[in-house]
Order: sequence, then C-alpha cells, then structure tokens
Amino acid sequence: MAGEDGAAGGEPGAGVTPRARGEWARHWRPAGLPGLDLLRARYVRHSFPRHAHEGYVVGAVTSGIEEVGLRQGTVRGGRGGIIMINPEVAHSARAGAPEGWTYATLYPSSGIVAGIAEEITGQRGTPGFDATVAEDPHLGNLITEVHRAAEAGNALAADSLLRLLVARMLRRYGGPLPARTPRSAGARTAARARSVLERRMAAPPSLERLAEELGTSPFALLRAFRNAYGMPPHTWLTDARVRRARRLLEADSAPADAAVAVGFTDQPHLNRHFTRIVGVTPGAYRRERTAQPGGAGSADDGRLIAGARTYKTTEDTSS
Repeated sequence: MAGEDGAAGGEPGAGVTPRARGEWARHWRPAGLPGLDLLRARYVRHSFPRHAHEGYVVGAVTSGIEEVGLRQGTVRGGRGGIIMINPEVAHSARAGAPEGWTYATLYPSSGIVAGIAEEITGQRGTPGFDATVAEDPHLGNLITEVHRAAEAGNALAADSLLRLLVARMLRRYGGPLPARTPRSAGARTAARARSVLERRMAAPPSLERLAEELGTSPFALLRAFRNAYGMPPHTWLTDARVRRARRLLEADSAPADAAVAVGFTDQPHLNRHFTRIVGVTPGAYRRERTAQPGGAGSADDGRLIAGARTYKTTEDTSS
C-alpha cells in the first residue's frame, strides 16, 4: 500500500465509485484470479449490518478505525491492523472514529484457503483463523501489495502474493475450525427453517407460519435460528437474497430483474440492502464483473472516476 493517500490506500483511483461525505468504494473481481474478490474503500457513516460470507474476509486497515461486531463482542482495528473473518461468521462493521476508516480487503474463497492450508500443513478440512483483529503491519502490507498487483493487471504477481499472504496468516493465526458438535433438536429445526427460506426466498412464510410448518413455536424458532446462524431469520434472509442477487448480477442480469428474482419488491429495495451489505451499488458491482479485462469500467450513474493514475510504491510496512 502506498500509505494513507496512495493507490490501494486512502485515495480513490481508476474504477472507484465516489460516495457521499468523502466515502468511496470499489468492489471487483480481477481477471485471471478466480475465487478472489477485492474491496478497497473509505467509509465514514456507512455501516454494514449483520451478515456473513461464504468465504474468508482478510482486510488491512490503512487509516481510521474499523469496529467489527461479533456474537462475543466488538473488536477494533486501526492503521497497521488486519481483520480476519472465517466463513459463515455473522458480523457487522462500522467506523470506530469520526474520520471513518479506509481499508483494502480480500475475499478468498474457501477452496483457495483450504488448498493452501493442505499444501503447507497437510491439514485437511476447513482451516480457520483464531483471531479477528491483529496488529500486523507486515501482513497488512502484503494485503495491499495483492491489491496493487491486481489493479496493475498482473495476475501472476497477485496470485503469488496472495498465496504467500495466506500461508503466513495460517502459520501465525490459523488452525482447524472447531469440530461441529452433534446437532441439537434446535439446531436441526434451524437448519430446516433455513432450507425452507432458501427454497421460498421470493415468497417466504411469516415467522408464525414457518414455526407452525416445522412443529415449533415462533419464539423457539427465533432463538434456535439465532443460536445456529448468529442472526434472526429475517436478517439471514436479507443476506441470502443479496448473495443470490450477486450471483445473478455476475451472470449479467439487470438489477431490476435480480431484485424481483430474489424477492425484493423492486430495484430501489435491492439497491438499499445490497449497498448496505456489499458496500457498493448493484450497478457498480455488475459493471465491474462484466467489463472487458483490463478496462476501467463504465460510469456508475455518471459518478465513476475514469482514467488511470500512477502511484508510487512504498515499502512502508505500516500501511
């Protein structure tokens, strides 16, 4: 990273969507790197509601403070800190300081991380990180170097740096995820409820009706679902709808069509929830994934910064 005001750091570059109040963000998938998404952003008032990811979250905070809300409490990461979140861990995020926070984040798939873990440790199964926040400027610098290489279109360097990064993170903070305990009746009920919501996403039943179908009470279902997935059914459903909408947008569906397909009332309804959870609008997300490789993308409602910028690379490991 080039520090607070450089590429992959604090100032937006090509392909970044400005937001209100000095916020900006770019969420994209680099060509030649399947299984990896990237987010580079500055947020001030924006906050992420409780949600989860299918893969991992690996981020480097480059200015300000990010607060991450977990089931066990809130943790804070400042400049030089890294954020590590395992798959399907429910969490929220917001600014922990008036100036907000700037960060570069990688979203490697479970398959990428599991493959690296097996190669370097022989560990099979799903690896995990045993910390959420750590002060580790060197690894933070590696995260931003992955961004810099990807933004330069150098897939070979980005892939090499990514694997080096994940290997080092696993050695310092990794281990097998806890084995699943035998599922209780409540956990089985929650899993059945989740299956129903997945199948009937566009027209889900009410909590009372869902509980009746599953032979339990609404309160018992609410408690079981929260215990199993870290959020109540309606919050989980919104997150699941956004996940499915992402896949549709990646297949070049129009945002309005994706909204209806996943059960949102209209495109503004999708826009609101999608932007809160993903950090960029559906239109910007779709254009980043349908643009020609090496292109700068097209404007998001006329607000996308165009053109290219060249930034000086620095060896400052505190960024």
